[in-house]
Amino acid sequence: MCMGVCGDDTSGSLQGVLEVLNKSIARFAIPVVAGALVLTACGSDDGGDGGTTYKIAYQGPLSGQNVGLGENMQNGVQLAINEANESGDYDFELEYFAADDQGSETQATTAAQSAIDDSDVVAVVGPAFSGPTNVSAPLYGQAGLAAVSTSATNPTLTEQGFPTFLRAVPNDNAQGAAMSDFLASTDGVESVVVIDDVTPYGEGLADVAEADLGSAGLSVTRESVPADTVDYGNAARSVVESGADALIYAGYYEALAPFATRLDEAGYEGIVMSGDGSNDDELINLAGGAVDGFYLTCPCTDATQEEATQSFAERYEAEFGVAPGTYSAESYDAANMIIEQIAALNAEGSVDRTALYEALAGAEYEGLTKTFSFDENGEFTQQAIYLYQVEGEAIGYVGAVEELVGG
Repeated sequence: MCMGVCGDDTSGSLQGVLEVLNKSIARFAIPVVAGALVLTACGSDDGGDGGTTYKIAYQGPLSGQNVGLGENMQNGVQLAINEANESGDYDFELEYFAADDQGSETQATTAAQSAIDDSDVVAVVGPAFSGPTNVSAPLYGQAGLAAVSTSATNPTLTEQGFPTFLRAVPNDNAQGAAMSDFLASTDGVESVVVIDDVTPYGEGLADVAEADLGSAGLSVTRESVPADTVDYGNAARSVVESGADALIYAGYYEALAPFATRLDEAGYEGIVMSGDGSNDDELINLAGGAVDGFYLTCPCTDATQEEATQSFAERYEAEFGVAPGTYSAESYDAANMIIEQIAALNAEGSVDRTALYEALAGAEYEGLTKTFSFDENGEFTQQAIYLYQVEGEAIGYVGAVEELVGG
């Protein structure tokens, strides 16, 4: 059941209106398109036990080059939903809704609109990547639909007034600083090349790393190599010829893999670091031994190593046949935070999109991975970053960067 007009015959005109409103929204005002659709949602009364059904969406790359990262998060959300339904603790049913944006800004509008148009979707985990988030967040804001991202880390996302965007992860100000702190504390590192992949995520992370490395007194060279580069030979030779002691690559694993192969062929012997966009086993599958020894940072813990998440990791592997990956546990936590707030509102007799967003924005939720809470801009209030290192055919967990550098 949904209050308001929920038919599909106005979707075309609504889209045009939304595109105009996209330029003028603010966090304190969630617009409603008059005469077209009341942009709140209630669950439908079609649950298997006669109760209400609410849907939780995930927006991210469920196909395309970065599908590995997307599936990590999707599985975490799905596991939370499955466990809630099986628990018997709720008098409503939950369903998962997939919104595949392929990790691409060009697919983000379609993905977001698919979730918005389903009136049973009451919240979204995601978008996963910063570029698609920049496109989708205004649309979710206009629909009053909470978008809780566990992985979109570009710092500017919470500075633009998106009305319903909540970042459930430390941003790249923290990750770039952690990269800088680690390299500055490593003996023999005096010069660093920082390369971004010309995406909002890569450029944002590289900007922070470059600035912090300079502040730490290291010599920094900045370059940009587009993610769709066919041959990384020239970029690899440039790094080798620079004589830099270390390289930071700010981008995703599908581009780092061929770059790493060329770096290996060119004989680069310095330290290589990358961020959460590369922290996936698919990096090793694509690049093999060329990435052995690479360091990877992430605002995410290793669910198989931390005591608090080991039981989750076992249940995850039993459900999906693989170990949890980057952001699996964080996405599980985000989904459970949403479920907790749905239950509270449902007990009061009213679960709509706007009320659920407001409840989430003011919540403090103790998850398996961390305590989740947000400031007035929707920014996550904790900033811990963790270090990993490729060791043979696996990505090994090293520990919290702050502890490693003695900060």
